[in-house]
Amino acid sequence: MADPSSYRPKPGQIPDSPGVYKFRDEHRRVIYVGKAKSLRQRLANYFQDLANLHPRTRTMVTTAASVEWTVVSTEVEALQLEYSWIKEFDPRFNVKYRDDKSYPYLAVTVGEEFPRVQVMRGAKKKGVRYFGPYAHAWAIRETVDLMLRVFPVRTCSAGVFKRSAQIGRPCLLGYIGKCSAPCVGRVTAEEHRELAADFCDFMAGRTGTYLRRLEQQMRDAAEEMEYERAARLRDDIEALRRAMEKNAVVLADATDADLIAVAEDELEAAVQIFHVRGGRVRGQRGWVTDKVEAVDTAGLVEHALQQLYGEESGDAVPKEVLVPALPEDPEAVGQWLTGRRGSNVSLRIPQRGDKKDLMATVQRNAQQALALHKTRRASDLTTRSRALEEIAEALELDSAPLRIECFDISHLQGEDVVASMVVFEDGLARKGEYRRFQIKSFEGQDDVRSMHEVITRRFKRYLQEKQKTGEWSDDEAVTEEDGRPKRFAYPPQLVVVDGGQPQVAAAQRALDELGVDDVAVCGLAKRLEEVWLPGEDDPVVLPRSSEGLYLLQRVRDEAHRFAITYQRSKRTKRLKAGPLDVVPGLGDSRKQALIKHFGSVKKLRSATIDQICEVPGIGRRTAETIAAALASAAPAAPAVNTATGEIMEDDGGSTND
Repeated sequence: MADPSSYRPKPGQIPDSPGVYKFRDEHRRVIYVGKAKSLRQRLANYFQDLANLHPRTRTMVTTAASVEWTVVSTEVEALQLEYSWIKEFDPRFNVKYRDDKSYPYLAVTVGEEFPRVQVMRGAKKKGVRYFGPYAHAWAIRETVDLMLRVFPVRTCSAGVFKRSAQIGRPCLLGYIGKCSAPCVGRVTAEEHRELAADFCDFMAGRTGTYLRRLEQQMRDAAEEMEYERAARLRDDIEALRRAMEKNAVVLADATDADLIAVAEDELEAAVQIFHVRGGRVRGQRGWVTDKVEAVDTAGLVEHALQQLYGEESGDAVPKEVLVPALPEDPEAVGQWLTGRRGSNVSLRIPQRGDKKDLMATVQRNAQQALALHKTRRASDLTTRSRALEEIAEALELDSAPLRIECFDISHLQGEDVVASMVVFEDGLARKGEYRRFQIKSFEGQDDVRSMHEVITRRFKRYLQEKQKTGEWSDDEAVTEEDGRPKRFAYPPQLVVVDGGQPQVAAAQRALDELGVDDVAVCGLAKRLEEVWLPGEDDPVVLPRSSEGLYLLQRVRDEAHRFAITYQRSKRTKRLKAGPLDVVPGLGDSRKQALIKHFGSVKKLRSATIDQICEVPGIGRRTAETIAAALASAAPAAPAVNTATGEIMEDDGGSTND
């Protein structure tokens, strides 16, 4: 733990202006990002008596080894810069909301020549209009199925659309009236685009005018005794009303608003968002976060707004944003939201009426989400801390191993030998820092030698980075472009190997040979889940109910899974490889042309060079290379006379294809 006074800047050095600040640890990793109206006043709060600080803030400032700041001209710029740095550096002490799922959206690809209606998840794309998010994909499909009767917009994939255009026949939806079949020219691109625009208008809440128009058309058709048309319009109106009923009417004034509620305790917080468009709840989503920094409800709301609107398009920001508590600087946040939308956005706390009642509903959802999360996680923050403390005590470490790396060897009967390295920080997986290795120094199966090689390679890279400038005196020794870690730049406090005494001894020997003496090593044997230490004849036995043992098992199992996945992918590629794959410069197209021409590799192997040259795109030199490669791939096969292009028979041998 660092003494904050050792890196505290002098008060006169800190500007009294808006800005964003970063705390870094001893390895120059960014561990916290914050913003302030006055950098001088805010940073002074971190360097007071440690006893007066919140426990999480105290942990952060004692973990940090330096602080730096960037001055900006306005609070809005500070908000934007803070958000971009949190996204870039992923600081461990900042609040980070985690979606427990990827919420589905109803999407219309308005940027295409023939817009398509579909379900989309993940990052939003340009040229696509989104509605939602929805809790379930089936809810989107039910709504779309009802609306296609009135708005027969294309829903098929590009492949189906292209196929229908080629054969001149629409798909099933075209025959049953749920697609206008632009693929076969039943409507023009302009007419289909108008259908898509009407679909989007209806989904955006502009329903009343459209329904009144349909009702008038139905009455006109009935007066003109066009009863079939009137019946069809009646059914269309009923279908649209059923689609509207799936989104309950909650506000009578056609309000466009997002309502955000927060439920929290000392350790965690849950955020729920209801998206109201046209007075109806069009979507819902929720996040859960660890309160890794000292943050109140206002701070949680501000982080939620950053997460919600930081990457959204302008039209996704509504006219009103209703929150349970205003951020510390509501005017700056309001200006930022207005800039994102392109017009004024009202950020406020609902005080009375329907909006306050709906906010109470959102609040109940947040409380239920937090309770459900706690049930699933079983106070995971507490158990993680206890697990690290139990590991430190059992292995007699000086402090809890905040970074653990685990290594596993995987192979199949001595072939495709690979290794994995997984990383856990604060008891959580850091998948972005996982690494995988191919064993290079020898062939065959030897888990002990493999473990020695992998540990040597991993820590040799660490030493190379460390030795560039001594003891991390230069940022470039560990970072790329201001804070991004290089591979293998940071040492763990604990190395876990999958195995018993031999693997542990090999790992320790590798560290000793490199002169690394500040990293602890242990092994976890699968049979009895015993923990082995270097040089010890007896294992450390942790209780079966131990949280420390459970964490070591999770780390070991994750390393095993990662290694198995890599080994299987290598084996699959090897098994799929054919004799033509070794021919240099021979691409997939010419391979397919050869197989199509001869029918099989067996017939190709028996062909002369002149016959191979008959394949389009195959010259004589390539044909000679192919013949030679096929001959070497089957040693018992007949040899090829490259001078004459003839097959030379060997009476004393046999041919095995």
